[in-house]
Amino acid sequence: MQLSPVLSVLFVASVLFQPDFVAGEQLRAGVARIDITDRQAGHVNDPCYAKALVLQSGNVSAVLVTVDAVAIGEIGRLRSNFLATIRQELEQSPGIPPSHVIVNASHCHGIVRADTDQLVIQVVREAWKNLTPVKVGAGTANETRISENRRLNMKDGSQVDMRRAYSMPPDDEVASVGPIDPQIGLLRLDREDGRPLAVVYNFACHPIMNPPSKGNSADYPGFASAVIEDSLGHGALALFVQGCGGDINPVRYKEVSRPPDAEPLGNLLGNSVLRAVREIQTKGDAQLAVKQQQISLPRAADFQKRISTIEAEQGRLLRSLKPTNINFKTFLPLLIQQRMSPDFPSHYSQSYLQDKAQGRDELERLDKENRTQVEAYLANIHAMEQLTRLNTNLALLNKHRAAAEAAAVQTIDVEVCALRVGDFKLLTFPGELTVEIGLGIKQSAKDPHAFVAGYTNGYIYYSPTVAQRMNKGFAQEDCDCIVAPEWQRIFESAALEMLRKL
Repeated sequence: MQLSPVLSVLFVASVLFQPDFVAGEQLRAGVARIDITDRQAGHVNDPCYAKALVLQSGNVSAVLVTVDAVAIGEIGRLRSNFLATIRQELEQSPGIPPSHVIVNASHCHGIVRADTDQLVIQVVREAWKNLTPVKVGAGTANETRISENRRLNMKDGSQVDMRRAYSMPPDDEVASVGPIDPQIGLLRLDREDGRPLAVVYNFACHPIMNPPSKGNSADYPGFASAVIEDSLGHGALALFVQGCGGDINPVRYKEVSRPPDAEPLGNLLGNSVLRAVREIQTKGDAQLAVKQQQISLPRAADFQKRISTIEAEQGRLLRSLKPTNINFKTFLPLLIQQRMSPDFPSHYSQSYLQDKAQGRDELERLDKENRTQVEAYLANIHAMEQLTRLNTNLALLNKHRAAAEAAAVQTIDVEVCALRVGDFKLLTFPGELTVEIGLGIKQSAKDPHAFVAGYTNGYIYYSPTVAQRMNKGFAQEDCDCIVAPEWQRIFESAALEMLRKL
């Protein structure tokens, strides 16, 4: 899709741009949390929370809310009017401007209560009542042990992704793996007497280690926050802010040799946060600034083309299926025999030698036929695995094509926010940003304390790089996507400008 120069300008400079900042005033902060777990939805492994950090300096107020939920509207339990509802109520009391209400979803797949909007309003008002003078400091930590990129670079130039919904590709077809972002962005807030009040920590990784069968769970961020809060004491809260984790999984996510468990990953992350937080020096008179901008992104217009490509590949794979004389019951022992003893799979070597001495070759001819059958069956299994991947991602493309055809306009308005507390800067976006987007913005910003969060103030599915978006391998991040490739340039330009002006 080609954008005219005029349209490109409109996309970047669109509807709303509100800078508010106060320097030299006393910064006050208050925190509170509330349980939002739907305990009627089945077994609870660990609770889901909504947490609020209210900030006030002079006549400027803002709130950062973190919720252990999959998204802010569109999917999951939080309705599409969730953000508008809490903003309207919080503008009335305690008087926080709607553009200064920032809500981040951890993207855990826990099930929250249907009245979570009212619970969030309640917890923000409680945090407001707890306002107290604070000192703040920013920092970073590093954690490489708990995450992995779920996109695999294949030898044919395509990319495929790792999901529990379908199989891994054959090992010999994988060329390399993608990057992770090990950086943890940190904001520390202390009361005037030095007792800790809150820690905000930003990290990029899907919180999906615990499967639904394990019960309702906030996943690794819940355990990490518990480690931090238990260690800090004094009623301090830890607020997890999801980063650019669109293509980042918990490490060993596909492992089947032991039960998946998010708690060890959370413990590792929480301890990494604590080590770094203890080194952060806090100070008073910190600047508080909030900016909000609406940008218009072009809606994807190539759904049918991509659907047709997948359907053609499905047809090719179906035609590749070979007839065989075996089923799984007979295939498995034949495969084991052939792998254990390639030269003598059907019997002891003595039998082959005996037959050869007598001029017979029945076992050798049997082995040749069985190898042909096993190879055909293996090829059919591989085709089935590819079809499963294609079917899953084709369903996503069909879903979004229908929505695009029903849309009244060919653009999608999204909200980008920027929050500054002292040296800490946080840039937010409502999509599932992939890790290279966040890494690129942080590198271009050239600010050691500038961080990026997806999953904030709305939800527009995955937001991959242009290269990922045009991937011929059809991974979830490029199929579960509603924006055209040009979205990346528009967002990154707006993001860097907002960070620059904070």
